[in-house]
Amino acid sequence: MASEQARRGWTWGRRLLAVFAAIVILAGIAGAAVLGPILLRPNAYKAVTSIETQATFHDPALLAQAWALPVAEKYRQRPYEYQSNPSFCGPATVANLLRSLGVDFSQADVIRGTKFQPWFGILVNGLTLDELADLIRKRLDRPVRVVRDLSLPAFREAMRSSNDPSKRLIVNFHRGPLFSRGAGHFSPVLGYLPDRDLVFVGDVNGTYTPFLVGTERLWQAATTIDGTSGKARGLLVIDSTLPSP
Repeated sequence: MASEQARRGWTWGRRLLAVFAAIVILAGIAGAAVLGPILLRPNAYKAVTSIETQATFHDPALLAQAWALPVAEKYRQRPYEYQSNPSFCGPATVANLLRSLGVDFSQADVIRGTKFQPWFGILVNGLTLDELADLIRKRLDRPVRVVRDLSLPAFREAMRSSNDPSKRLIVNFHRGPLFSRGAGHFSPVLGYLPDRDLVFVGDVNGTYTPFLVGTERLWQAATTIDGTSGKARGLLVIDSTLPSP
């Protein structure tokens, strides 16, 4: 009897181990679906000098000015949420947007009950600009405009408008033109310092954290082509005080 129980226990142990191994393998496959193309694709931006080398990137005095801007102050009223994995920059961005408007959502709350469901914790291929706009419309009864192909002057004017508390801006950019590495990314625009022509990007990646970047440099990163949609990246503009029509 004891030997039979031991044998059954060993069988169940092996089955549990096999299930656990299968889960790990599937999670690895999901992660590879997101990171694999990034790692295997030739880096077209390796010659770029990263903005991390610029004194303004994380300058304490300039960051203090930036956090005092009217919209940045709204984001600062609640803890800033950083993406839980590389595929969650979109949901983390929306979570911070909602928090700035007084709605306490986490990035997991943002996608719960929507068609954007992770596979073993990974949003395979992430989200496109249009998909993120749809996601915001589901969570916020406000107009959301997708803006692409702006000229540099028009982009600068959009950055200037990011200081308007009645608006919220999200930028979709490729990290390469800024950091010489990386892929497509989302983050809120927290504000603009007009005297220095610097954009305050609320990076939802906890390694980078919110940073300052020149408008033209960000424009170059935001006018790249998204390989998934085949469309240019760009901006989302949310009228935060008006209900959707």
